[in-house]
Amino acid sequence: MNQRRDPQWLRGVLPLCILSVLTEGEQYGYDLSRKLEDAGLGSIKGGTLYPVLGRIESDGLVAVRWESGAGGPSRKYYRLTDDGRSFLANGGNEWLEFNDTAARLLRAAVAEVGR
Repeated sequence: MNQRRDPQWLRGVLPLCILSVLTEGEQYGYDLSRKLEDAGLGSIKGGTLYPVLGRIESDGLVAVRWESGAGGPSRKYYRLTDDGRSFLANGGNEWLEFNDTAARLLRAAVAEVGR
């Protein structure tokens, strides 16, 4: 799915989406970006991804470690913390409830204007 979306939509849910991908295990930034794109969120540039990773790290939602690259630069790997799992569970449920409410409202309005 490669649609143009309002960037504001992504900003609101990107931390939860990153945490969701990290439930699969420890990953580095480029891998996260690729998996988010593969999931249908579109291309997530470093200027968008890394500030969010920094915030969720500062908030204690992810832990990081550095690993030397084989012939390349070191990589920073991210993994979920217990606080990150709790945040994902709570925030994910809140997001899903909000999304369901917005979808109901929009479906009714779109159906009305489409008549």
